[in-house]
Amino acid sequence: MPRGRLRVYLGAAPGVGKTYAMLCEGRRATARGRDVVVGYAETHGRAPVAALLDGMEVLPRRTLVHRGASFTELDVDAVIARAPRVALVDELAHTNVPGSRNAKRWQDVDDILDAGIDVVTTVNIQHLESLNDVVREITGVSQRETVPDEVVRRADQVELVDMSPEALRRRMAHGNVYAPEKVDAALSNYFREGNLTALRELALLWVAGKVDEQLDRYRAAHGIEDSWEARERVVVAVTGGPEGDTLVRRAARIAARSKGADLLAVHVTTGDGLAGADPAGLARHRALVESLGGTYHQVVGDDVPRALIDFARGVNATQLVLGASRRGRFAQILSPGVGVTTTALSGPIDVHLVTHEGARKGRRRPRGGAALTRRRRLLGWAMAALGLPALTAVLHALRDTLGLPSQILLFQMWVIAVALAGGLWPALAAAVGGVLLLNYFFTPPYRSLLVSDPEALLALAVFVVVAAAVSAIVDLAARRTREAARASADAELLSTLAGHVLRGDSALPSLLGRLRETFGLTSVTLLERGGAPVPDDQAQPEAWHIVATSGGRPATCPDAADTDVTVDDRLVLAARGRLLDAADRRVLEAFAAEAAVALRQERLREQAARAEPLAEADRMRTALLAAVSHDLRTPLAAAKAAVDSLRGTEVDWSPEDRAELLATADESLTTLDRLVANLLDMSRLQAGALGVALQPVALDEVVPLAVDELGPLAPRVRDAVSLDLPEVVADPALLERIVVNLVSNAVRYSPAGEKVLVTAGSHAGQVQLRVVDRGPGVPPEARDSIFLPFQRLGDRRDHHGPGLGLALSRGLAEAMGGTLAPEETPGGGLTMVLTLPASRPGQGYA
Repeated sequence: MPRGRLRVYLGAAPGVGKTYAMLCEGRRATARGRDVVVGYAETHGRAPVAALLDGMEVLPRRTLVHRGASFTELDVDAVIARAPRVALVDELAHTNVPGSRNAKRWQDVDDILDAGIDVVTTVNIQHLESLNDVVREITGVSQRETVPDEVVRRADQVELVDMSPEALRRRMAHGNVYAPEKVDAALSNYFREGNLTALRELALLWVAGKVDEQLDRYRAAHGIEDSWEARERVVVAVTGGPEGDTLVRRAARIAARSKGADLLAVHVTTGDGLAGADPAGLARHRALVESLGGTYHQVVGDDVPRALIDFARGVNATQLVLGASRRGRFAQILSPGVGVTTTALSGPIDVHLVTHEGARKGRRRPRGGAALTRRRRLLGWAMAALGLPALTAVLHALRDTLGLPSQILLFQMWVIAVALAGGLWPALAAAVGGVLLLNYFFTPPYRSLLVSDPEALLALAVFVVVAAAVSAIVDLAARRTREAARASADAELLSTLAGHVLRGDSALPSLLGRLRETFGLTSVTLLERGGAPVPDDQAQPEAWHIVATSGGRPATCPDAADTDVTVDDRLVLAARGRLLDAADRRVLEAFAAEAAVALRQERLREQAARAEPLAEADRMRTALLAAVSHDLRTPLAAAKAAVDSLRGTEVDWSPEDRAELLATADESLTTLDRLVANLLDMSRLQAGALGVALQPVALDEVVPLAVDELGPLAPRVRDAVSLDLPEVVADPALLERIVVNLVSNAVRYSPAGEKVLVTAGSHAGQVQLRVVDRGPGVPPEARDSIFLPFQRLGDRRDHHGPGLGLALSRGLAEAMGGTLAPEETPGGGLTMVLTLPASRPGQGYA
């Protein structure tokens, strides 16, 4: 069955006419021949709204009683059984009375939609979950009834029921919204003109966002790529360069000219990930864009103009802001540049080319250090300075044997060797020196810089060009190799950091130690500001305290560090040892964010650890009160009734009756004594105040005493403990309490006529006491739960006692160094196994 369609009438405040609009739509649908019923409509005593219900089919509401009062709610089952084509359901965010089919009315509506019924409903903007806190800030009123935004966003139609604040206040004053006695208070508080204006703006913006989503879906479904100027969207391209601030501010001014325009910043990075953008500059631009109310985006594309246009069309942009080219005039002759190409591809998108100080001044190479190490560069300079004279001397001796082409090739080979060893600049110096040496010693006229042979001049020119080209390629390859290695190292480091987060390894010292080792720092410290930010507190150690540190002497304030990263208003990551460049700061910022998360996790764990004993104590206190009020009352009442009967003079009891009453009183008081003792022991065990006196104890002495303590239940126990067992190390009184609890629990759950078997054996220095019953047993997945205090398997209520026996028994066993575990009895039932250490001769006990 297809799901029904949802139509929502959204209002900015009560009284704008949502219910009226919903009922009018219902009457129009009825007039068109559609089957419409009113599932729930709240008139609030308004006569015009109530008049619309005349002639419409209104389903009876469901009556529920809660805390002695009667309430009426939407009868979902009746709506589904009636199966109309359209159901009108008012107040989507309403919270149902306990006992209803669902907790919220929007869940009721969801069930009706699943039944294939269309629903028309209403909701106010203040009831949307995402805006609840905003509305509270505006009106000072907290809305307890909310609906998830996604429920309304999924609606097939959302229609805004709009009314100006002045008109709504007039309706209030005329008594068309609230009763006359409530009007003055409402107009002075929630329905102030400023409140209503702000709520109206929230509603308009929310509906505009919903319309944007619908428009995007429509354009995607119909393959429409051209921009539709339904709303101004200004996209600014940033590169991380110094002109970025100018471009972002200019784009923000353009967006500000149109009310509600969007500002988006985009950076295009090449597919190889080795673009020369300055990470620090991009981070600054991102912060600036977000401070101006815009959003930052990053896309990947080898063709920058095409990537910019694709992004702009994808977000339905109307204007694109680019910076004027920084390339020089000669470079622009060779290639038109990003701005010109983007403008040619833009189509209906307006492109703004903004001039700036760096326009046409040439593109600066990003600061990233030399492509090769200092040692290799020195080697290249040495090869150029020493190798060229040596090669000249050798070739001069062979001048009669080798011609100019061979000499040029040998010089060319040496220049390539210098490029491979030392990079660009040593190779260029070697090329210039080589052509001078070739010209002076090997080109006629000799020992002169003049060249008489045009072919020789061409050969020397080709030599210089090839040497320069090879040198540049070698330098570029070395630089790319270094960038790729750095990118790989950063990726590996960030992957390790991500694994650190996913595994939950949030120990701050470990995280800071990893950061210190990665960048070779002397110390890394996480600082927290002691109070509110004040001017110049960056250099005041007394304004900061160290949260965690790794390495040597820590920085006591941000100014004492070589590199510091601000996490938020209170936290700063301070590193000492060396200055980090912009690329390193990007990784450092990731570590700083993770350090802040780790700090918050540690503090939350500490708070949880402090709260857990309090919660456990509160739970124990509540359970203890429940036990005292219910489970302990039963044996106490039985004993009191028996004693009162014996003391009474109205009835002449026979000896048999008197004996039965005395047995009842004795059994009840014995049960009461056992329950009170268990409660006291459990309290002492939970508080860590239980005294344990360990000594050698013989099981064949303890088990009979425990069985005798069961009183009338003792005949249902078969004691099969051998007299040859070694003694166990235990507290005799606590061990007897354990056995009593285990045996009484086994008897309680054993079928009538079946005896509980108590047996024991020794193995590997331990003694195991087994209490075997033939009862219903316990499923493996529920065996841990039977040891929880104040709980029985399945929360059964057909037995006396607060469910402390097994929990107390395990706690006492562990306090004596033993264990208590359940096992399945072969053939059905449960076996409780108490394991205690066997006593050894000469052993001392604390």
